[in-house]
Amino acid sequence: MPPPIDRLGTVGIIITTAVAAVVVNLIIYTIGSIAGGTYDFTNGGKDYHVDPWTLSGFTGIPLLIGLTVAALLSRKWSWVIIVALVIGPLAAVGTIFTMTVPSDLDTTSKIALGAAHVSLGLFAIGGVLALRSRIPNTVHRL
Repeated sequence: MPPPIDRLGTVGIIITTAVAAVVVNLIIYTIGSIAGGTYDFTNGGKDYHVDPWTLSGFTGIPLLIGLTVAALLSRKWSWVIIVALVIGPLAAVGTIFTMTVPSDLDTTSKIALGAAHVSLGLFAIGGVLALRSRIPNTVHRL
């Protein structure tokens, strides 16, 4: 019997990874709210609020797109998996410094959203490693 991750299939891995990341980041968001985070900020003189829908979109959509692209390209070029293992978490963590840190969010909101970015990076790694197991001749080479 194949391991549980192999029974999911490529599409299942991508969807499961994205959904799990959204759930974990919503938990982080909720903890931040309980701790007093407001998720309110201003940009260009306008007031904005990071709501759970925004967080879900900023978590799930990049994962769905990134993992799908990695899965499709890695069928022809197995080295894409190595690149995805770098780009996914780098993009997730890098955006802490381009989006979260420079904003005027309160400290609690910044910490929670920063943690959500780190979580996204970890799920990107996990999803890519799960995809790697589906590609012939890459499991032992990476």
